[in-house]
Amino acid sequence: MHLFLLGASHHSAPIDLRERIDFSRRGIPVALAELAEIPGTFEVVVLSTCNRAEIYAISESPERSRAAFTTFLSAFHDVPESELTPHLYGRVDADAARHLFRVASGLDSLVVGEPQVLGQLKDAFAIASEQAYTGALLNRLFHWAFAVGKRVRSETGLGQGAVSVSYAAISLARKIFGSLKNRRVLLVGAGEMAELTASHLQNQQVDQIAVTNRTAAHATAIAAKVNGVAVPWENITAELALTDIVVTATGSSTPIVTRAHIEAAMHPRRDQPLFIIDIGLPRDVEPAAAEIEQVFLYNIDDLRTIVQENLARRQSQMDRAELMVSEEVDRFITWMRSRAAIPTVVALRKRFEAIRLSELDRLEPKLASLPPASRARVEEVTRLLVEKLLSAPTEQLKAATDPATVGAYADVLNQLFRLQEEPLSVAPLNTGAKRDAAGNLSSIESPRRR
Repeated sequence: MHLFLLGASHHSAPIDLRERIDFSRRGIPVALAELAEIPGTFEVVVLSTCNRAEIYAISESPERSRAAFTTFLSAFHDVPESELTPHLYGRVDADAARHLFRVASGLDSLVVGEPQVLGQLKDAFAIASEQAYTGALLNRLFHWAFAVGKRVRSETGLGQGAVSVSYAAISLARKIFGSLKNRRVLLVGAGEMAELTASHLQNQQVDQIAVTNRTAAHATAIAAKVNGVAVPWENITAELALTDIVVTATGSSTPIVTRAHIEAAMHPRRDQPLFIIDIGLPRDVEPAAAEIEQVFLYNIDDLRTIVQENLARRQSQMDRAELMVSEEVDRFITWMRSRAAIPTVVALRKRFEAIRLSELDRLEPKLASLPPASRARVEEVTRLLVEKLLSAPTEQLKAATDPATVGAYADVLNQLFRLQEEPLSVAPLNTGAKRDAAGNLSSIESPRRR
C-alpha cells in the first residue's frame, strides 16, 4: 500500500481553474463517496481551500490512482482532462507526507505562515473520518500533520505577526493609498476571512468600515466587533458609490458583486477611482468589472508581490521549519514502513502462543492436581516466557525500515517457524486468566468496505 496525493494549488494552477475544481460546489461528502468506489483506493481525504484542491489516499498503485483520480476530477468538475492535467501534481509516500506536513505548517500557503489552513485540514479530515473513509494510515498521517503544524508554530517565528491572505490584501491597499487613514472601506462577506480582514482594517484607522452580507445578522455581528456599520445587502450599490476600497471575502460559489452593480455605482462617482480586492475563491466579483474605467480590480493571485516580500522577511524561520518537517517526515515514514512487519509479528506470536497452549494441554494430567492459584501462576509464567523470547525479534522487525530487509526477515521467520502452516488446535487451559492470543497486536485498520 502507498500513500498517494493528487492535487492542484496556487503554485500550479491559475485562479480560473482553481475556481472550477472547488469541491464546495457539489460537496466533499459526494466526492468522497465517488472516490471510495475507485478500485485500489482504501482510504481517502479531500482537502478543498481557497488555494488548493487535493486528494489524499491509500492506494494499491499510485500510477493507476493518478489516472483514475484525474478522470474523476475531470468528470466531477466538468473540466476537460486536457485542461486539467498540465496543472496537477502527484506525490507518493514520503513526498506526499512532506507535502501535507508543509501545508499544515503554513509553508505551502500563498502567504507563508498563515494559520487558517491548519483548521481547514482538520475540517477536511473530520468529514472523511466521521464517514469512515479513513483508516489506520490516514488517521495517523493527518494527526501527525496536525502535530507538525503545531510544532512549527510553537518552535519558530513563522506564524508571528499578521500572516494571512486578508493581511496581504490590506497591505496591497496600503501600497495603493500610502495610508488608509480617513478612507472608507466596504467589506463584503461575514465569514472567518472577512472577520480577520475587518480586524486588520480597524488597526489602520480607516474612517469607516461598512460590512454587508446576504445574511444581515452576520454582517451586524462583524460590524459590532470593529465599530463599523452594517449595510443591508439591497443597498450595496449605494454603498459602492460612497466607498474608496472594497474587500470581498465570501464563501459564495458564484460572483455576488456583478459588473452591473459596479457600473451603477460608478455613475455618481464621476472620475473617483474604486479599488476592489477580491480574496474569495471562487471569486466574488465578476472579472468583467475590471474593464470599467476607473475600477481597479485585484484578485488573490495579484497578492504575489506582497507574498514574496513576506517570504524574504521570514526566510530564516522557513529554513528552521523545513528542517522540522524533514525530521517528522523521516519519523513518519519509519513508522509507515514498520507496519509491513506487523503480519509477520502477529503470525509469529500466534505460533508461539499455539505451542505454549499445546504444551500446557499435554501437561494437563500433571497440572490437574494443582490448586487454582498455582495453575494460574503456571499460565502467567509461560506467557511471560513467550513474551521475553519474542521481544527481541519483534523489536528488530519493527525497527527495519527497508522493505527488502523486512521481506527477508519475514521469509526467514516463515521458514524457520512454519508460520504459513495451520495453527495448532488446542483446548484452552481453564485457569480463569485472560490472555490475548495475538499478543495485543492488531492488523491494519480497514475503513468501511465501499
